[in-house]
Amino acid sequence: MAALLRLRTMALHGVQTTCAIAPNRMLATMAAATTPPGLTTVIEAEDIERWLRPRPVAALYGVGPATAAKLRAYGLHTIGDIADTPLPTLVRLFGAAAGRALHSHAHGQDLRTVQAQPIAKSLAAERTFEHDVLDPVEHRRALLSLAEEVAARLRDGQQAASGLALSVRYADHSSSTRSRTLTEATAHTRAIATAAYELYDLLALQRARVRGITLRAQGLRPISEATQQLTLGPNDDRALAIEAVTDRVRARYGPGTLRPAALATSTKRVGQGRPVAKAFLSALPPYEGKRP
Repeated sequence: MAALLRLRTMALHGVQTTCAIAPNRMLATMAAATTPPGLTTVIEAEDIERWLRPRPVAALYGVGPATAAKLRAYGLHTIGDIADTPLPTLVRLFGAAAGRALHSHAHGQDLRTVQAQPIAKSLAAERTFEHDVLDPVEHRRALLSLAEEVAARLRDGQQAASGLALSVRYADHSSSTRSRTLTEATAHTRAIATAAYELYDLLALQRARVRGITLRAQGLRPISEATQQLTLGPNDDRALAIEAVTDRVRARYGPGTLRPAALATSTKRVGQGRPVAKAFLSALPPYEGKRP
């Protein structure tokens, strides 16, 4: 696979690439840094200690110039020296987290999983109005629509957001932005919509002529790493149940098939004059203080 990757990169782009194969991400990264372009380094499990120990402390993953200088000041010049140092000593010198990381890395251990696709740092959705909008109700309708889209994209990508940012663009091309860290990383529409409403209230818009609104989810992480506070309220369970149904319907019939009643639009059946609303009454946050 490495040989094929190098061959295709050279054929398509004329670039010599470096490849490294190892039992974990840390060792592969370290090996790639020392491999000349056009070659491949392979580290077998039984060769980890022999390959790792003679290397200087600055080559260890996660060791910067300041940490390397401090290690050398204590007489630790190679990765093998760190591996031979008792864990309590490293914790006393560098703190609990850094000391444990140094100890495990010096023994060739890295618990991080391999991500087939890199996780983006942020995800955004935008609504641009056809004309300047002063009505706060229309602003909040746009916010709800943005929260629906952002949350759905997060769940589709198996991601969760730990922060949220709201940007409002005005008629004179100026803009205002508010952001906050969420109490817990989430991909649920209810939590994201609630936070979006709160950010909007912080702007305290007074007859503002709004041309567009952007909602950005920040601090993305795999949804498997997100935690959720347990609740005892039936409204939360109802919201999650509706959300799950919405995701299944959206996956089968496309986006917009089921929507909150606040975003309902009317369409006409072919050959009939009576409109049919494409919406449902969801357990999303109250819209302007009233139930949808």
